[in-house]
Amino acid sequence: MTEKKNKIQKTEQPGGGWGAARATLKVLMEQSGLSKGSKALLSMNQPGGFKCPSCAFPDPVCRSKFEFCENGAKALAFEATKKRVTREFFAANTVSSLMEESDHWLEMQGRLTEPMRYSEELDKYVPCDWDEAFDLIGGHLRALGNPNQAEFYTSGRTSNEAAFLYSIFAREFGTNNFPDCSNMCHEPTSRGLPPSIGVGKGTVVMEDFDSTQAIFVIGQNTGTNSPRMMANLIRARKRGVPVIVVNPMPERALIRFTNPKDVVQMATLGSTEIASNFVQVRIGGDLAMLKGMMKVIFERDANGEQIIDWAFVERHTVGITALQEDVLSQNWDEITDISGISEEQIRRVSEVYIRSKATMICYGMGLTQHQKGSHLLQQVANLLLLLGNFGKPGAGIAPIRGHSNVQGDRTVGIDEQPSQAYLEQLKKVFHFEPPREHGHHTIKAVEAMEKGTAKVFIGMGGNFVRAIPDTQRSYDAMRKLSLTVGIATKLNRGHLVHGKDALILPVIARSEKIGTSAGEQFLTTEDSMSKVSASRGVLEPASQYLKSEVEIVCRMAMATLPNSVVNWGSFITNYNLIREKISEVYPEIYSDFLSKIRIPEGFYLDVPARRLVWNTPNGKANFLTFDGLNSDDPVHDPDMLRLATVRSNDQFNTTIYSNSDRYRGIYNTRMVLFMNAEDRAERELENGSCVAVETIFSDGMHRRVNGLTVVDYSLPRGAVAGYYPELNPLLPLGYYDKISGTPAAKSIPVRVLIDQETKKS
Repeated sequence: MTEKKNKIQKTEQPGGGWGAARATLKVLMEQSGLSKGSKALLSMNQPGGFKCPSCAFPDPVCRSKFEFCENGAKALAFEATKKRVTREFFAANTVSSLMEESDHWLEMQGRLTEPMRYSEELDKYVPCDWDEAFDLIGGHLRALGNPNQAEFYTSGRTSNEAAFLYSIFAREFGTNNFPDCSNMCHEPTSRGLPPSIGVGKGTVVMEDFDSTQAIFVIGQNTGTNSPRMMANLIRARKRGVPVIVVNPMPERALIRFTNPKDVVQMATLGSTEIASNFVQVRIGGDLAMLKGMMKVIFERDANGEQIIDWAFVERHTVGITALQEDVLSQNWDEITDISGISEEQIRRVSEVYIRSKATMICYGMGLTQHQKGSHLLQQVANLLLLLGNFGKPGAGIAPIRGHSNVQGDRTVGIDEQPSQAYLEQLKKVFHFEPPREHGHHTIKAVEAMEKGTAKVFIGMGGNFVRAIPDTQRSYDAMRKLSLTVGIATKLNRGHLVHGKDALILPVIARSEKIGTSAGEQFLTTEDSMSKVSASRGVLEPASQYLKSEVEIVCRMAMATLPNSVVNWGSFITNYNLIREKISEVYPEIYSDFLSKIRIPEGFYLDVPARRLVWNTPNGKANFLTFDGLNSDDPVHDPDMLRLATVRSNDQFNTTIYSNSDRYRGIYNTRMVLFMNAEDRAERELENGSCVAVETIFSDGMHRRVNGLTVVDYSLPRGAVAGYYPELNPLLPLGYYDKISGTPAAKSIPVRVLIDQETKKS
């Protein structure tokens, strides 16, 4: 086989377009076959079909027959792949040998086909039947000295029904330990926004894109992480709506984009300019920029321009005086120095915001993954509240979440800090006493593994060990466990970094049919704008030995809780019974669930802040102040650069579809470090130099990644970027937002050095 050579080349092509079309066709042909893949694609995100297994961006109000994007097509193609991981595969490969393979190689092996159990003697996974697997899980859990020695992890791909039952199972068992993928990305939304606006969700819906007068996209790479949103941005730009993009890296699709569904654009090689104004903020400079914008507003309003919506502020809010004092105390030299943006540009984008009568602020992990991420989002809410940008068409706050049901899982109970009101309702519906003390989020779960106080880890989907920080430290912690359980569709690193006992349990995928003795069942998901929709698989399961998430959860509960007060067996066959219980536990938002879910387009859950109802202790929206201008703690080291970990356009979360990144001109490698050319020259490096990166952190641990190729890229001074999860070893476990527990992966303090070790080898 000819070895592919690494290639780095400058690209000026717009996002989307023929590149996306070719990539979609290629992956369908390679993985699932054109006929099978096309059939499934035409059912994805359609009434009567299944929800995309990729991102959580909502379906449009008026759907086309092609409601999918490049990354959604890839996610489906790899899910519907013809390739299989069989018992013969495991017989031929030790776990130690599989650990040497790349994440992409593991993904490419195909679908898991039957339950497997780790044999320490052979260092291999060997077949086991389902009864044996559930007996092993139940035995380990019942043997624990304390229910809090178990960790129940959930991936954002898990359905509402499975997540709900999973939360009931763990709480009847006796713990609130729910480390969740949300902990690692949008937890600042869940924890930071409720004190401000009374809800940890966004307040916009899809229709708002059609009436908004300005859109801010801050810290979110739309073209890679939620490509279907590009259609909304294109429509907005075509009707003259300004789109302000704030990001340290100029992302190709947010500069210009060709819609693959636009026949004229495709035929003429045309494109749409997306960003009307690109604001290249420094890493960690968003807080200074936001306060700069508010400073402009307060100053101009004080001079008689009547900019602030005082009627809204006086009726709906508390705390504007303290905010005004904080913002006006900031001086422009510090604002521009920390943000990396000139006063002139801040005033220019502020003018766009002031002129708009309805503004949406969309954001991603570029805001949430900082040490003060929760406080940072509160400043976003402050900015919107000043001009009354809640409770009216085209306005509001819009967290653009990642995985397809990460918000839904949170809504139906996957929460390590449940409210007492919820626990009381749970007790009323299910007739058991749930645990009251808060449980573990991701960071606390890993710390418990390190201490030996966590013994069992059950992963409902996902790739926990590759998503979490401090890779080697986390690997060592996971290997101390007595039992690890991976419930998954595909092989991943999490199955290879395991406890003394380990199980791989293969699950029916989102795109596949679920049949029970009561007939074919469907699932539900909640998108990032709080719409709940039905999801019905159309493909046959990849193997006759697969089980649904719901059945696996119920069978684990039955094996663990022989005297359970919950009728787990009934839920296995009839998913409407699960939805009835969801309605009972959440009567305010899920009332009449069974009727509403029959609506083909789905239904919106109530978000009180959208109705200008503030579920805060004082019944008002709160302007919340935060001292200073930094979203991360200062580091006093002259060599320090801030590292942001990013995703390529050919990956989704930890799933690597290829080792290339078409939008950034990187081919056949992921071991690169994007650098500002002046920062690179200052360190006497060449474009293409081989470097190592070391973390600057005060816990005494040495963190270093070798073998990175320097790539000159348009970044602000002091910023570098590289791929996740390859650079996760540089992210300390203790470097996170203390309110939410979210790792600060977008601002890791590092130094860059010549890599002498790799050069010698």
